[in-house]
Amino acid sequence: MADDRIESEAPAITAWQKGVRIEPAFLPKERVMNERTAGLPERAQRLVARAERWIERREFDAAERQLKEALEIAPAHAEVLRLLAVTQHVRQRYPQAIELLRRAETAQPDDALIQNNLGSALAELRDMDGAIAAFRRATEIAPTIPTSWFNLGKAYDATLRHDDAAAAYARAIEVDPDGFPAYVQRANALRAMGRVDEAASNFRRAIELAPTSAEAWCGLAGLDAAKLDDADLARIEALYARKDLTVASHCLFGLAYALVLEARGRYQEAFETTLAVHAIRRRQNNWDAAGASRIAEEIATAFASPPKGADDASLGSEVIFIVGMPRSGSTLVEQILAAHPEVEGAGELTVLPEILRAESVRRGVDFPHWIGDATPADFSRLGREYLSRTARWRTTHARSTDKNLQNWQLVGAVRAMLPGARIVDCRRDALEAAWSALKLQYGNALPFTCGIDEIASWRRDYETLMQHWDATLPGAVMHYDYEALIDEPEARIRALLDFCGLPLDNACLAFHDVERDVHTASAAQVRAPLRRDTARAGHYGAVLDPLRTALGMPR
Repeated sequence: MADDRIESEAPAITAWQKGVRIEPAFLPKERVMNERTAGLPERAQRLVARAERWIERREFDAAERQLKEALEIAPAHAEVLRLLAVTQHVRQRYPQAIELLRRAETAQPDDALIQNNLGSALAELRDMDGAIAAFRRATEIAPTIPTSWFNLGKAYDATLRHDDAAAAYARAIEVDPDGFPAYVQRANALRAMGRVDEAASNFRRAIELAPTSAEAWCGLAGLDAAKLDDADLARIEALYARKDLTVASHCLFGLAYALVLEARGRYQEAFETTLAVHAIRRRQNNWDAAGASRIAEEIATAFASPPKGADDASLGSEVIFIVGMPRSGSTLVEQILAAHPEVEGAGELTVLPEILRAESVRRGVDFPHWIGDATPADFSRLGREYLSRTARWRTTHARSTDKNLQNWQLVGAVRAMLPGARIVDCRRDALEAAWSALKLQYGNALPFTCGIDEIASWRRDYETLMQHWDATLPGAVMHYDYEALIDEPEARIRALLDFCGLPLDNACLAFHDVERDVHTASAAQVRAPLRRDTARAGHYGAVLDPLRTALGMPR
């Protein structure tokens, strides 16, 4: 697995949400390859050999032509089918790849490589149950192949089964003790489970094996930058200064360096380093702030008055949506709710936007422009689809959360589809939240965190649309202030539970003792009692004045 395929930045967002993919295995070693093509007629052997050379050069169109000709000679040969599937997979033709791999599986049911490729293609189509089954089968067929265990861990991570993921990565390490990517991924899984010291140990081992791994260094710094020593700081500084890094690695080292500088009280340097990283990210992301603002305006226009939603006013009462800006206490709120015996914390789900995108495709009209044409029956159908797709989170608990922060844009749709759902908007001091978000690496998941002006624009859109929801849907959203929670924890926790229709449970007051997976940058913080000393922006003083100005705050 290539180094730059592994993204283990501080916020450990679900792998497929961040675009971390399981690459299909291309070509085995030559001796094994000869065994896999044994039995082919001579002409087919030559065609496959040519295709292999084209695949090595990543000339997949040429490889496809050779393999299709070979398939005419040997239409049921497993390796020809598998290689042809690879040429489809790498060009994102996943259904075609799966069809070919199913045929290969029929011809050769006990082939670990076929199962690995099948799991990869199924994962790309978000069939994670199918992907897990394929990767499991691969590990059963050939338990000494580390890639099978690694891919199984990735699939478990994508479904937030971090305990299973950590176990799979451990097996990959057992088979290949020098495979540093497994240590990085296992560290992320351990962090999600709150096993921070073990996570640090795994990041350290990855660094021993790959001293220039930006992913490992950034993951380690993200756990607790204050614990890194002078030697660590010197190594990160030297790596950040290198000119032979990929852009992604340079950015990761820069953010890790800034975190350690901040921990040492070198605030001006930390600020300048963070801005330098974001200048690079901005060029890479091409984030369209004006376009995002137009979408927010279109949503407000489409929901100028609430549409007539689902007839059943209680539909969705089992769901609690948590929205807001990043780094505003949302993980803490979910931890408090998940401490309640009736609630399962589901984390950052993409189900709601996926359903709305699919409905837009079905109608041939982009969201939100079809809202005015939707009937109560349409909204009921969409709401029930959401409940069906999230039912797995309510198998042992009556209620579940959905902590996709960007659902603040979709409050109107939530109320139409799931009128019984609760919506909690997490609030924190604007400067503190914005600066905290800018210090972390979210990959492509949150592109508006690529600079001061970008995050300020996103916050303005958020504030404007939340005001619109308050005006058109009064009382639908609870605005939950982080600073108030710190000042009066019991009173504010009681208020949160009351809004969500939950009876008081003392476990919610001791939320930090709850054992559950947390896959954001706050994984360690939410397992500690509330503290008043977590704010960082105040230490910067006038250094953060450019951010204050962008946010419309007084200097």
